[in-house]
Amino acid sequence: MGNNVAAKLRSIFLSDYVIIVKTGDVKGAGTNANVFIALYNDVGVMSRSIPLDCRWKDDLESGRFDEFPVSNLADFGRVEKIELWRDSSGLKDDWFVERIEVVNKANQETSIFPINRWIKAYKSRIFERHDCSLPQFDGNKEQRKEEMIEKKKLYELESKEEWLMPQVKKVPNDELFSHDYKWDIIKSNVKLSIQSKVIVLTSESWKRLEDIGKMYNKSLPVPYGINNWRCDLKFGSQRLVGCNPTQIKLCTEIPDNLAVNDEMLKPLMEDISIQDAIDSKKLFIVNYKILKDLPTSSGRKICAPIALFFVKHNKDLTPVAIQLHQDPSADNPVFLPTDPEYTWLLAKMWFNSADASFHQSATHLGFTHLIMESVAVATHRSLSPSHPIFRLLAPHFLYVIAINSLALKQIVSKGGWVDQAFTVGRIGMLAIIARAAPKWRLDVDGTLPADLRSRGVDDPEVLPKYYFRDDAILLYEAIRKYVTEVVDGHYDTLEKLLVDDEIQDFAEILSRSQGEGGCGIKGVHGNGKFATNAELIGALTAMIYTSSVAHAAANFSQYDEYAFPPNYPSQMRDCEPPKDKSPKSEKDILRSLPDKKMTLDVMIMSKILSDMGTKSLGNFEVDYQFDPIGSKAVESFREDLARIGKIIDGRNAERTVPYPYLHPSVVPNAISI
Repeated sequence: MGNNVAAKLRSIFLSDYVIIVKTGDVKGAGTNANVFIALYNDVGVMSRSIPLDCRWKDDLESGRFDEFPVSNLADFGRVEKIELWRDSSGLKDDWFVERIEVVNKANQETSIFPINRWIKAYKSRIFERHDCSLPQFDGNKEQRKEEMIEKKKLYELESKEEWLMPQVKKVPNDELFSHDYKWDIIKSNVKLSIQSKVIVLTSESWKRLEDIGKMYNKSLPVPYGINNWRCDLKFGSQRLVGCNPTQIKLCTEIPDNLAVNDEMLKPLMEDISIQDAIDSKKLFIVNYKILKDLPTSSGRKICAPIALFFVKHNKDLTPVAIQLHQDPSADNPVFLPTDPEYTWLLAKMWFNSADASFHQSATHLGFTHLIMESVAVATHRSLSPSHPIFRLLAPHFLYVIAINSLALKQIVSKGGWVDQAFTVGRIGMLAIIARAAPKWRLDVDGTLPADLRSRGVDDPEVLPKYYFRDDAILLYEAIRKYVTEVVDGHYDTLEKLLVDDEIQDFAEILSRSQGEGGCGIKGVHGNGKFATNAELIGALTAMIYTSSVAHAAANFSQYDEYAFPPNYPSQMRDCEPPKDKSPKSEKDILRSLPDKKMTLDVMIMSKILSDMGTKSLGNFEVDYQFDPIGSKAVESFREDLARIGKIIDGRNAERTVPYPYLHPSVVPNAISI
């Protein structure tokens, strides 16, 4: 052992260069093959073939750094290119390289080569310093074209369900979790059940509401939703800071099918008329017309409610009316806060069950997970790993393909968790996505400022205490600034953008219909062609925002909302929504809730789904950008995020109830859970 250490130190001390290799942290990345590298200096001189092999340890293992000293290369100069190749010896010869650094010992100058690729046996590959170039300027155009042909075979789009956005046909090895056990949802469920030390063997109904609170412990802590769940103020704030904060709209007119009048609402709106409330921009609406006549698993009942909310003089948002179905009738009354206590509570719970169904189906699964998988596949099909825009986007697609594949098998499968735990079940979930998808636009719904304007909720003076909006817009603008630095830096002339065949192919496949093999995404900036930097910046900003901030808002408050079922019931059991205003009781509430076993399942699953799976925004698992433009933009982005974190800390210190879900330190880069 001592001789090995001495030999290592001697070789490093006498070396002219040190080659540092980071093997990727993907499944099967390590290799036992014989690997070789050749260096090219700044005048094109090629070194000898250098074996990457260390006698005193098992090198080139998954996720590991290895150092290889190189001697007899004095005065070779700065390394501008490298050439890599390997054989097929050993039981495991596949090799995925994250990056290679070549350090000149004479002056400590380091040349970085981000590889992010599998190295195939007996196929030599050349990589330029920083490996970041537009296709028209690549010094190895044929190699790049061959690679893109191979990638198009690996990343094929396929609509796996009739109603879903297209996904990857088969999950490539590049996308697999390095440690599957971390994301095995079934095993995590069992483990958390044991850790919680709560065993519910029966499917009995709850006897008392306070009994639910006895289930919480160290593993399943008390969720915020248990606090003030009966309160109208809490119900109103759920529209602003809950896990589905993107559905509330300014009410500019009362829908014809909502049977409200001044006699009903004036006493609830500080004695002003409906029209005055509309004119003064104090009235807001959530309308789930999209849920009308929705097919569901097992034929369970789901409402298609409409609710009105009023901003009071003290700036609190409170509900003033709930109609549980779209068509007014004698057995579909408008429920009011002045109705009997448990009758009003039931109306709010049925509304929240509908809201939860839309949240999990559209807001969460459809328009973060699935839409971003389509974008990720299009990115791989169109952009070389050497493309600066690929390097910008790649950290934000980490594991989205893998988690979607896992989730659809384990959670949204027939008879799976969604079928059991949600009123709409799998059938309803897919139907909601099918109904919502034709209306979803990247340049509106996926672009925060446009979305806020379209809903009439962009002005803090009009809708106060909308903490989701206030924090999300800071992050959106930081992302936009970051994207702008990268795009404008690489496309400093319009011609560079217009003749970039890869980026234009990317624009085209995003907009192309599913029937023609594209993603079928509506509202892609430029509509199939990026003709200006602004169009490209708009699209890329929306993609990164959706993959990080939008998903965080929809995902990480799930436990706080769902884990106390009366607060946000995923399922209303086999019973009918109230059809009149007759007084109800606590027993009616309990009869509507999931039974004991299902309550525990919802608690555990929402806890698993609320856990952070990857590093925080800007703190990338894999660094892709080492070129001067990209690295400077990343540094600036991180500074902006640190500044935003301090702003949000200050805001939360003054808020009655903090909104922690969009602090940059807890917003992940990508959708990985």
